[in-house]
Amino acid sequence: MISSIGTNFLSNSLCGFSGRLRQSHRRFSAPFVVVSAATSSNGRPEKRNVTVLAESTLKEMRDAAAPVIGESTVSGGVEDVYGEDSATEDQAMTPWSVSVASGYTLLRDPHFNKGMAFAEKERDALYLRGLLPPVVVSQDLQVKKLMHNIRQYQVPLQRYMAMMDLQERNERLFYKLLIDNVEELLPVVYTPTVGEACEKYGSILRRPQGLFISLKEKGKILEVLKNWPEKKIQVIVVTDGERILGLGDLGCQGMGIPVGKLSLYTALGGIRPSACLPVTIDVGTNNEKLLNDEFYIGLRQKRARGQEYAELLNEFMSAVKQKYGEKVLIQFEDFANHNAFDLLAKYGSTHLVFNDDIQGTASVVLAGIMAALKLVGGSLAEQKFLFLGAGEAGTGIAELIALEMSKQTDIPLEETRKNIWLVDSKGLIVRSRFETLQHFKKPWAHEHETVRNIVDAVKAIRPTVLIGSSGVGRTFTKDVVEAMASFNEKPVIFALSNPTSQSECTAEEAYKWSKGRAIYASGSPFDPVEYKGKVYVSGQANNAYIFPGLGLGLIISGAIRVHDDMLLAASEALAAEVTQENLDKGLIFPPLTNIRKISAHIAAKVAAKAYELGLATRLPQPKDLVAYAESCMYSPSYRSYR
Repeated sequence: MISSIGTNFLSNSLCGFSGRLRQSHRRFSAPFVVVSAATSSNGRPEKRNVTVLAESTLKEMRDAAAPVIGESTVSGGVEDVYGEDSATEDQAMTPWSVSVASGYTLLRDPHFNKGMAFAEKERDALYLRGLLPPVVVSQDLQVKKLMHNIRQYQVPLQRYMAMMDLQERNERLFYKLLIDNVEELLPVVYTPTVGEACEKYGSILRRPQGLFISLKEKGKILEVLKNWPEKKIQVIVVTDGERILGLGDLGCQGMGIPVGKLSLYTALGGIRPSACLPVTIDVGTNNEKLLNDEFYIGLRQKRARGQEYAELLNEFMSAVKQKYGEKVLIQFEDFANHNAFDLLAKYGSTHLVFNDDIQGTASVVLAGIMAALKLVGGSLAEQKFLFLGAGEAGTGIAELIALEMSKQTDIPLEETRKNIWLVDSKGLIVRSRFETLQHFKKPWAHEHETVRNIVDAVKAIRPTVLIGSSGVGRTFTKDVVEAMASFNEKPVIFALSNPTSQSECTAEEAYKWSKGRAIYASGSPFDPVEYKGKVYVSGQANNAYIFPGLGLGLIISGAIRVHDDMLLAASEALAAEVTQENLDKGLIFPPLTNIRKISAHIAAKVAAKAYELGLATRLPQPKDLVAYAESCMYSPSYRSYR
């Protein structure tokens, strides 16, 4: 409880400080922690040297408020009418603008908690004495200890839960751990483990992360957005849970996907955590198992369709733009085909929107193909492509490949599409099926006789590149792979469906059945394979290569729309990161250990394209976009608060 002395001090002495700091727009990340005056045994307030604490804390805040690197290079230009800040700057904070808090509360604030890494002076200044063991532990030692602990878990879901617990307890340590061990922990915080986490989300949920917007909130979504504590949001990942990975309709429990994606935006793309907002739109579920599950956390009703669904999504999109402005990136994630394409088409011209399943997957696969051609030989236009799966991913990849072909050759898009064939659940998509096809499949209906299955399609089309995006496991059988290898010296095979159980074929199967000649990549990671004395390391066509860098590029340029040329730029930038050393090992994607540098280069190319297209609003353009992107990236290293 705040005493009258403490209240007077706050209202009189600190208002001047607060006002001056607010006017100067200083930025700092020190916790604004003050302790209320204690009460002595005689009932009178004891005198605590709060003035000294205020002065020392303010001094540290001023010292920490160094100018943001590159800020001067992008000053001026289009006025920031929404009051948005840069990509990864800490928000301006006014000390003592909230309730007086104790050091005990600080230890439970994930944004500022450092655990046993608080230095001796910090423990005194922030009233942490006695609340921590006496030993001061460095952040690096904390990382080492946590990795040791996480490796003790044999069950992937246990590792996932341990990581989520850490994120809720110590944010910077979570990201430091993830960045330093990205290849080992990426499959834990995202695919494939996140799929199991979503399936069991109702049982494992401990502290809700993000906003749950259901039909109950219809008519008041703007007010719901105001409940979120962070006011300056740069990236929103939103799902309605209808098509989670290859697992189907998981309803409200799909929240694990936006939470996981945004963790990667921060760890791999450097977007500050406070600028990220996970959202789940709950319109019900058609999953009977969940509807009958007593632990299910969502609406217990069948999915809303038609006008009711459209009105809720439209209200959400309008509210987001009203609350966070023109330049907030909205990423649609794991929507079913019938909604995904419509939403992207409807809001692509009015909002900064991106669908990772359609566009992100396409961009990373195109990059992998461009790198694979360095091993196969020939140009992109000389290849013939066959897809198993004609949904969001399949048609999205196909369209981006056709666009890149058209760009490289100046051949019309309608002609480059003829090099690309798709197979859906009814067989090869051909002209005779045109009238019954969904609109997004119609551009791929070419003249050909009816073909019912993938094996016959491979033999008929004779593709050089086979891509699986069906969401159905083990569909690239031995017959399929052997057929590919029969007329290709180096068959390119991408088995993209997630999670691992849904992969069209494993790395071992691809290498074994092709007699070690396949150039293979998958959606989920596989261990290296030994075949006839040689070790084959497969690539992972992971969207994490693309979307964090793309998002950073959009933000640092102040882009107001996403253009196809930005996706092509991202693909070209990623393909350029594949070295000859990588290719010699059979890798067509660079190691994830370098992902933050890769993201910075992708961001620079995307931002450059935004400026070239006239879609950037942060003016003038920085001279060195790579250096600027790197300077804007969030650092998980601890800050000094003393």
